[in-house]
Amino acid sequence: MLLRQDRAQTAIAVALDVAFHAGRAGALVGASEVAERLGAARRGLEPVLQGLSRAGVLESVRGPRGGYRLARRPREIRLLDLVLALEEGAEPPAGDALSGALQAAVTAPLWGELDKLLRDHLAGLTLDDLLRNASAAGLRRPTSEPLNFAI
Repeated sequence: MLLRQDRAQTAIAVALDVAFHAGRAGALVGASEVAERLGAARRGLEPVLQGLSRAGVLESVRGPRGGYRLARRPREIRLLDLVLALEEGAEPPAGDALSGALQAAVTAPLWGELDKLLRDHLAGLTLDDLLRNASAAGLRRPTSEPLNFAI
């Protein structure tokens, strides 16, 4: 089955956002915060967050101060794991089944080769690689300051 670019991109973006903003201390990141930063509807991201949680990529904490954090270290999470977490059980989009001699002999094999190349490349990259790219691009993780109740 060919990778669905929209699903793959969303899974990687969500996991990277959680990894980047939860930081090394394992702070929790709320679904609303992730949605706001990604410019997406929270309701649209919930299935992604739940899928990544079921796959053991994210840990979900319920409650008023709940949220998400990585369930494993970033270097242990391959990008392909993220994509496959959302691909499992997903139905192929309706109407995408093309037919014809050229499709069967040329186009379908081409997309199959590209899909394999992409899967192999994603299998070789981890969230840690993306976090290093963010650092190299000058992006800095937010630092959480401890609450101070002194008046």
